[in-house]
Amino acid sequence: MPAPTNTIKRALKEGRLQMGCWLNLAHPAVAAITASADYDWCLIDAEHGPNTLDTIIAQLHALQATGAEAVVRVPASEEWMLKQVLDLGVQTIVVPMVNTAAQAAAIVAACQYPPEGVRGRGAALARATNYGAIADYEPSANYEICVIVQAETREALENLAEIAATPGVDCVFVGPADLSADMGFRDHLDAPEVVEAIDTAIDTITAAGTAAGIIIFDDGLTERFRKRGATFVGVGSDATVYAKAIRERARATRALLQ
Repeated sequence: MPAPTNTIKRALKEGRLQMGCWLNLAHPAVAAITASADYDWCLIDAEHGPNTLDTIIAQLHALQATGAEAVVRVPASEEWMLKQVLDLGVQTIVVPMVNTAAQAAAIVAACQYPPEGVRGRGAALARATNYGAIADYEPSANYEICVIVQAETREALENLAEIAATPGVDCVFVGPADLSADMGFRDHLDAPEVVEAIDTAIDTITAAGTAAGIIIFDDGLTERFRKRGATFVGVGSDATVYAKAIRERARATRALLQ
């Protein structure tokens, strides 16, 4: 039995839209509810969410019976972080703050078994192989790992063509929050200069034959970025959606009770 087919990787390669939501609350029940909302993927965020290996695996179990594929964003591009998450059975990885093609190549290598890469051979002991039940995991795993790197700085944009062309990089995700700050527009993600930089970035990424990703930070830009060619599209997070809804509910109810 080989490694499971990575439907996100297949869809991105074929240019099909994959829409998803960030999971920042680190709770399996929230993950299951979010997955029921007809997302293609849910991203467990270990960079800006209080996630540990234990909370990640709990959410992986919660997502397993849903139609949403699991994605994990690691805190940094450390080889040991990637190895641990991959051994949990995660097949789509997002890595923040990737500024050079050399860094992107090192990330790809960390996600692949030798001779193509340097990933340690411990999956037979872990969830990735269903604790040894998937006997042919190692020979097939390299083909099913989807590597998504984030371009979030001016340096990354300067090196974007080379990053996007790095063998093994399936998608380059433009991070608008950090990019806008690095460009001098921290409090204005929708500044024309930032939006134009994202447009150009999507063009550069897709010209390399690589999928382009973005998180929608302004509903008015959704159609623009999609038509530009973005196919890995985030549309918010559990934390922001819940916070907004629960506060609006309280305000509305209090107004009725006055």
